[in-house]
Amino acid sequence: MTIREKLKQIILVKSYENKKVILSSGLESDFYFDGKQSTLHPEGSYLTGKLFLESIKDVEDVEGVGGLTLGADPIATATSLVSFLEGRPIPAFIIRKEPKGHGTGAWLEGGKNLRHGARVVIVEDVVTSGGSSLKAIRRAEEEGLLVLGVVTLVDREEGGRENIEKAGYWLRAIYTKTEILA
Repeated sequence: MTIREKLKQIILVKSYENKKVILSSGLESDFYFDGKQSTLHPEGSYLTGKLFLESIKDVEDVEGVGGLTLGADPIATATSLVSFLEGRPIPAFIIRKEPKGHGTGAWLEGGKNLRHGARVVIVEDVVTSGGSSLKAIRRAEEEGLLVLGVVTLVDREEGGRENIEKAGYWLRAIYTKTEILA
């Protein structure tokens, strides 16, 4: 079984549910991908890091991977850890949903590992409309980072790719909804 096939199995068992939910976009859906259940699983975390790193191997000079807390946290960490193990370390960063309420009031954690203008990739567990990705892009750019594009574990194929591309960024999906449910 390949890495992709193994992670797909973990996603189907741990992350996919057939039930009515309200998504972060505010839309109602009759199915749900809770990516964190797979990316926080020991094997799932490692496989996620491998596949995310592989998905950006052709992107020139990536200096960081990160995104909005909470879905991006285990992905950015896994990708960073695997990058170190494979001899091409890429720091992770986390974007808060609101500034830290004390101390520095920071929006971005891990910023000391990135230079101003660093070339970064936003990571996500699930993309639906692309709203969370675009919010992460805006915040990262406000913090002085150069966002290259977005990589997601699952693209629900509900307009996110088009919205991200319309804003001038690329989107790479480890899986689409169609691939997971095939």
